[in-house]
Amino acid sequence: MSYTIGGPPRLFGLVPCAGSGLRAGTDGPKQYAPLAGRPLVAHTLEVWAGLLEVEATLVVLAPDDDRFEQVVPQWQGPRCWSARVGGLTRAESVAAGLAELAVRGVQPHDWVLVHDAARGLLQPQWVRRLMSACGDDEVGGLLALPVADTLKQAGDEEPARVDATVPRAGKWAAQTPQMFRLGLLRAALAAAGPQVTDESSAVEALGHRPRLVSGDPENFKLTWPGDFALAERLLATRMTPSS
Repeated sequence: MSYTIGGPPRLFGLVPCAGSGLRAGTDGPKQYAPLAGRPLVAHTLEVWAGLLEVEATLVVLAPDDDRFEQVVPQWQGPRCWSARVGGLTRAESVAAGLAELAVRGVQPHDWVLVHDAARGLLQPQWVRRLMSACGDDEVGGLLALPVADTLKQAGDEEPARVDATVPRAGKWAAQTPQMFRLGLLRAALAAAGPQVTDESSAVEALGHRPRLVSGDPENFKLTWPGDFALAERLLATRMTPSS
């Protein structure tokens, strides 16, 4: 692909896929664990391949990843990119992915939508909701859900005990994609350091206020062993014809 400097901003996806996923209890990186007969990441990337509004999506892999092309052979073509530039943390992988996008001609004013490889139940309408809400925004934003549960702050001892109840008013649980311009996000991650856990918090640290866009409860990150069973049940429900 070749690009012209300037012009209206374009949309690009970025999927960090370099983690080990130790909490999931899977045999190897959780993004390659089976979910309804396919690797988890294959479900994720199927959505991005179908979003024709997105110029291309870059998958950021660990430098020693030797499985991706084998388990996701369909990820190929001019809109399906990958690079083995991932780091030890999510922030490092995203920062390296942004640098790779810049090398490939993505401009500072172009939008980048960063999405967790482990959020395999993503649906295209949720991504389009975010793109529609943030396309004219000065900062960008993220999918998120208002917190419905009562929040408890735990102490340091084991077994855990409640130290305090945290007011849930105004609290949102962050999801992905998170949508920011390439130039802003590169600067934010460089300033925030490798331990930042999502793109929005890095942008917030620069003094910006990202937009909150309603996500969906099914857009959860598969983190624990039980999450895979829940995801399979939800996928089965989606595939069942309505009566």
